[in-house]
Amino acid sequence: MSKYVLALDQGTTSSRSILFGRDGRAVATAQREFPQIFPGPGLVEHDPEAIWSSQLATAKEAMAKAGAGAKDIAAIGITNQRETTILWDRHTGKPVANAIVWQSRVSAPICEKLKADGKEETFRSRTGLVVDAYFSGTKIKHLLDTVPGLRARAEKGDVLFGTVDTFLLWRLTGGRGALLPEVKSSSEVYGRTEADLLGGAIPIAGDAGDQQAATFGQACFTPGSAKNTYGTGCFMLLNTGSKPVASKNGLLTTVGWKVGGKVTYCLEGSVFIAGAVVQWLRDGLKVIAASPDVEGLARAVPDSDGVYLVPAFVGLGAPYWDPYARGTIIGLTRNTTVSHVARAALDSMAFQTRDVLEAMQRDAGLELDHLKVDGGAAANNLLLQFQADVLGVAVRRPVVAETTALGAAYLAGLAVGYWKDTDDVVNNWALDREFTPAMPAAKRDGLYGRWQKAVARSRDWEEHSG
Repeated sequence: MSKYVLALDQGTTSSRSILFGRDGRAVATAQREFPQIFPGPGLVEHDPEAIWSSQLATAKEAMAKAGAGAKDIAAIGITNQRETTILWDRHTGKPVANAIVWQSRVSAPICEKLKADGKEETFRSRTGLVVDAYFSGTKIKHLLDTVPGLRARAEKGDVLFGTVDTFLLWRLTGGRGALLPEVKSSSEVYGRTEADLLGGAIPIAGDAGDQQAATFGQACFTPGSAKNTYGTGCFMLLNTGSKPVASKNGLLTTVGWKVGGKVTYCLEGSVFIAGAVVQWLRDGLKVIAASPDVEGLARAVPDSDGVYLVPAFVGLGAPYWDPYARGTIIGLTRNTTVSHVARAALDSMAFQTRDVLEAMQRDAGLELDHLKVDGGAAANNLLLQFQADVLGVAVRRPVVAETTALGAAYLAGLAVGYWKDTDDVVNNWALDREFTPAMPAAKRDGLYGRWQKAVARSRDWEEHSG
């Protein structure tokens, strides 16, 4: 009998592979960062070959750490950075250009033209999405328009499109597909790995975008339950049940997952820069040597002393959807230290989460009882206490914080009978720590009001193009 399920977690800055046991606990983990490519302001790309090689290497490494062979793996689940767009040659398997990352604003001019042509409502009614450079459709058009000869190759059927999950699936199974992949459920066997990749033919049976996977891994199965993931960006999803809820407040209406023929819908708020602001402190300002050091630096002061940092490095996502906003630090005085800036950077994640939650509550007509959290920055106790204070609701961190990979594992394991049903998922969920609000409401609302003023200063800064 197979011992494990393998989750491939392909993220924006790193590729990870995690082996999970039946109790939902990680048995072995491997992770590798890969280069970020910044061709210009607001533009972000990846080398698809770097994505593939790092992901395959971590899968092999995790299996080796656990002493596991292909026969020990019941199934593989894939979860990925969403909206990142890859086009590759059907015959050679080689990418035709760098991947355009979800953060990139390169197709903003295309979006502006679509809005000017009155297409916004058409897009929302058909897809549940807003017209924004975040999404993959306009990224495909940009590549077809700018890579010489690409459109003609695509029209002949020689070019394939995928988000990162389908690119990995295509590579793992030896390459089958069309320009637009066939729609499948989140939990079923899509194919088997080529035997020479991981030592045997392993079923690939789960596939979900990172935020849907995290919501599933957090066992948010009842309408009204919500989770927030602090990764490169910050993403909150609210389960709205079997029917989609149209947003009037700048959120996305999305499919959470389809399992056993039943579709679960969610409202989503996408914040572009969350944990990446800590990377910026590390790599850009070089004020910390490693990302976890930010908590100690921020704890050196009692608060941000009126400093606000709006991390609109690639524009603002939900609920503003402003591709022309840019990063802002405001409230500086002679008393300001780098610790205040670090504190303001952490605070920005919590404030952006409140932006999204307020929009969600207006759309769904409910008050949140508590918020489950996960992702890398969820290890930061200072952040989570401030998050609870700013929201005025309890924040719950699970024992297994890497719920994105866990959700992908659950989806794959359910498809092959490794886990029986979602009750197994619920029973595996365990609380690590709960953070309860301790800030007076007047102070909470005062701080948030000043955050909103800071956001207003950051908006519409860049010159419009196109």
